[in-house]
Amino acid sequence: MSQSRRENADQQIGPLADILGYHFRRAWNVLRKDFEASVHDLGVRQAHIGILSVIRANPGINQGLAGRTLDIQRANMVALISELSDAGWVARGEDPGDRRAIALSLTPEGEKLLSKALERIEVHENRVFSVLSARERQSLLEMLQRLGESRPAGAE
Repeated sequence: MSQSRRENADQQIGPLADILGYHFRRAWNVLRKDFEASVHDLGVRQAHIGILSVIRANPGINQGLAGRTLDIQRANMVALISELSDAGWVARGEDPGDRRAIALSLTPEGEKLLSKALERIEVHENRVFSVLSARERQSLLEMLQRLGESRPAGAE
């Protein structure tokens, strides 16, 4: 352990020790850094992979519904779809149910990219979550799903 890490380990964090949000942020930093290192050379970000995944699971989904599914604001979704389309990973088409809506599908290049990214994400998650047993990982997944579906006061 480096001198800097030893010094940090010796410091007390006071009331933060019992604040879940603090520990979520610390865990998120670990996850984010390892994720970015795992996929950086593919030219994708987490939001891209989320959108590509939703499109794969729902071919022809309209852009608005894909954005709502992932809780991405409309303006951000428009920019993200433009990035994915410009990269050749997503094709835009007319939604037969609503001519004003844009239907999305993966291109063959988008399918290949998503498959490669998901392989790397599996390795990334196995590395980061290796400190947890299979049962703990499943419990954590279930708890995070419940938290993600909750709508506490003040939430949009």
